[in-house]
Amino acid sequence: MSDPNISETLEKDGMRARKFRTGRTIFALLMREMSTSYGKSPGGYAWAVLEPVMALTVLSTIFSIISRSPALGDSFPLFYATGYLPFMLFNDIANKTATSLNYSRPLLKYPAVTFMDALLARALLHFLTHTLVGYIVFFGMIIILDLKISPDFRFVALGYLLGALLGFGIGSFNCYVMMSFPVWERVWHILTRPLIFISGMFIPFEMMPKIAQDILWWNPLMHVTGFLRKGMYAPSYTGEYLSFAFPVTVALALMALGLLLLWRNHQNLLEN
Repeated sequence: MSDPNISETLEKDGMRARKFRTGRTIFALLMREMSTSYGKSPGGYAWAVLEPVMALTVLSTIFSIISRSPALGDSFPLFYATGYLPFMLFNDIANKTATSLNYSRPLLKYPAVTFMDALLARALLHFLTHTLVGYIVFFGMIIILDLKISPDFRFVALGYLLGALLGFGIGSFNCYVMMSFPVWERVWHILTRPLIFISGMFIPFEMMPKIAQDILWWNPLMHVTGFLRKGMYAPSYTGEYLSFAFPVTVALALMALGLLLLWRNHQNLLEN
């Protein structure tokens, strides 16, 4: 008869070994993604910062000509940054996660690499990248534009975490759908093009007509943008419409469904 203490010890050692192997695998995939996404392009990470800065400069210039002041506060760059940056965070994580298995298809042939490793590595890299970009852009604005604000960083962090969770949830579900029905990738990109206009970037939720509020409240990105603005415009902006539970529920439901479908079907999908 086998000693139950020995069996328990071996089981614990096996779990620690798997966790260690998973951590190393995710780190290796993350470094690979970093080198291919940013290491081979001129400027590398500089473009990750310059791209939103240039977009916000154009938006601020155009709308400062049309209007005397933004819908919130008195800084056009800050107002549009609180709408543009969380949307790009969500959109990038959702799209990169959705294409994770196709991107890492050759590596998934190795037993040490699982489909979860591929999903997590891509999502984590782009979350860290957008968080760093947001830090540079927001603090750059505060210093250069001499903005008199006192951000509540709890809600700023909450906005970023919700955007990342939502992106990963939708990306996980889309990963299965896009691999099962490749045409969905193109359809998804077409359907989400207007999303930036209906997520509170240009008009805060409170300034929308009642009929638009009743419909757009069900857009989880409206809550992501709202939480970030509640943090950046504290304490004047309260965001009474905001719900923490709704975007989290949407994200977790789609994540659970997507991961379940991938767990059951990823081998067949990768072979086709």
